[in-house]
Amino acid sequence: MAWSTRELADLAGTTLKTVRYYHRIGLLDEPERGANGYKRYRVTHLIRLLRIRRLVDLGVPLSDIEAMEESEGNAERTLRALDAELKASIERQQRMRKELALILERRSLVDLPPGFDGDVADLSEVERSMLMVFSRVLDAKAMEAVRELHAVPRSPAQAELDALPADADEVTRRRVAEELLPVARGQIEAQPSLVDATTQAALAVPMVVRGLAELYNPAQLDVLRRLNALLQQEEKGP
Repeated sequence: MAWSTRELADLAGTTLKTVRYYHRIGLLDEPERGANGYKRYRVTHLIRLLRIRRLVDLGVPLSDIEAMEESEGNAERTLRALDAELKASIERQQRMRKELALILERRSLVDLPPGFDGDVADLSEVERSMLMVFSRVLDAKAMEAVRELHAVPRSPAQAELDALPADADEVTRRRVAEELLPVARGQIEAQPSLVDATTQAALAVPMVVRGLAELYNPAQLDVLRRLNALLQQEEKGP
């Protein structure tokens, strides 16, 4: 019994184009031709094609199939590498499903970097945006420190800074800066490594400065400048 190329493709559950492609790259030998000039495929061709499709369905690249057939060692290395890739992919998808479950429960989490799974309702739009910026310029350890800082309830002074209007008077700006001083000092004491990580990351400082400049209004920026001056004054001492 002999089959045409189309019949072979149908039997193997693939396409005519695929069979021809396997011929072209040397994975499937060309069969003999009949008196009419048509290809005559045998059972051996079907078995070979089914084996190729089996490996492809498992995720083995076509470029690796020939090397796998050269030795058992090559086959095992290829399959173990594929297994490791699948394991990593499954783990990544499982993490994605966990994050999606959290986002479905609290839609606001889509505006935050991965790992922020607590109550974020009290975070301002600016703070959420800055957290996204931090996630691109800080390493995993520094971002863990950021998460720990945001696990603590926000102070009234932080909320007042968020709501500060652009035309806030000088007295109000000075007061808010002074009220933020113990909050900032406590954060530095709680996560001293975060300061070093932020200043040492090449992109961190310019990105943070640019983010603050674009997201905060003039009064809020003035409060932050005053706060920074108070912190520097404390460092210098009396």
